[in-house]
Amino acid sequence: YRDLHTFELQAPTRLIEWARGDRVCVAGYGQSDGNEILQLIPPPTLLTKENQGLCPERDFKVECGGFSERPVYSLKYVPDTSLLVTSGPPDSSLQVWQVSAEDSDVIKSVSTIATEDGTGQSWAKIATISARAPWVLHGSRLDRVQITEVESRKNVYTTTSRGSEELSNLAFLDCNTLLLCCATGRLCLADIRQRQGLVEAVSVPSVPCSEQWCMGTRHGAQGLEPSYHPVARLSSRGLLTLTDLRKTSELLALGKVRIPSPGSGAEFLCVSWAPALEGYLAISGFDGTVHVYDTQSWDSSGREAEPIFVHKGHAFGGAGGSRDPPLVTAHTWHLQKPRTLLSAASDGSLHVWDWVQPCSKC
Repeated sequence: YRDLHTFELQAPTRLIEWARGDRVCVAGYGQSDGNEILQLIPPPTLLTKENQGLCPERDFKVECGGFSERPVYSLKYVPDTSLLVTSGPPDSSLQVWQVSAEDSDVIKSVSTIATEDGTGQSWAKIATISARAPWVLHGSRLDRVQITEVESRKNVYTTTSRGSEELSNLAFLDCNTLLLCCATGRLCLADIRQRQGLVEAVSVPSVPCSEQWCMGTRHGAQGLEPSYHPVARLSSRGLLTLTDLRKTSELLALGKVRIPSPGSGAEFLCVSWAPALEGYLAISGFDGTVHVYDTQSWDSSGREAEPIFVHKGHAFGGAGGSRDPPLVTAHTWHLQKPRTLLSAASDGSLHVWDWVQPCSKC
């Protein structure tokens, strides 16, 4: 490691989200009520543009916080606002939160976005954007995806689909284009300017039906067309596929990653592209580690890929005895620092780490 910071939260943490001012938002998921939502100030060394040497303060600090009456399974900061949107059991409704001004340390609930036929549906996956207005993209199934204006709660768009597959992820590619990933691995595109419905972008590789999938998208430089977003899909058995949306009929690369227990649950499965490092991605959700891969030399052979770095801090830091070892529940990349990641685990540990890259080109 070049640097490693740890912070212990009071409850299992499922989420990490960058907010305005280089702040970090986290939320708990383990309780039926009283789950914390916190906005943290990162260690000063993480905020500096360059390495400033030794720094007396090495911990995260709680800037403000609140409590959710339901477990928080998804949390997104709404860009260019002071709002957060969360979702979680027992239904697919959304909760909107106000991060208070500097003279207050409270994150307060301000509204609820209800969904049609939300009763009995699983919790909603969400994505946010503020290109035209503060919007939230949300849904739990392919035929129930909506865009809602956050402040007015006005419905902007609803998908039309004959299928009702469960969703694992969804994303804005830009203010007009949406990408949806089903738990089966199926990818679908939608253009909100057109009403012809969803278009299947990429078919699923020939794999057992029991596999669960998630996706990660990499956003290019501002002004690029949405077709320049590469997409990574990760399965619960450790299969990784890379796709270029300009050529949806073929896979860019196919790899197999080494995981401890193939076929295990996919509740915390996560794959993410490095925003400031070309061709690098990270995966987690199988155990107490985060694996980083350089995909630039991958091909379509499907051979086993070797990680260039493995973060094992959560696994080593877990409680001993008969308790289960901690499981990494979320990770995210720093938006500007190329090799810096944050990760959270089921034991309430929050780590920020920066590994030493031996490769001279990086």
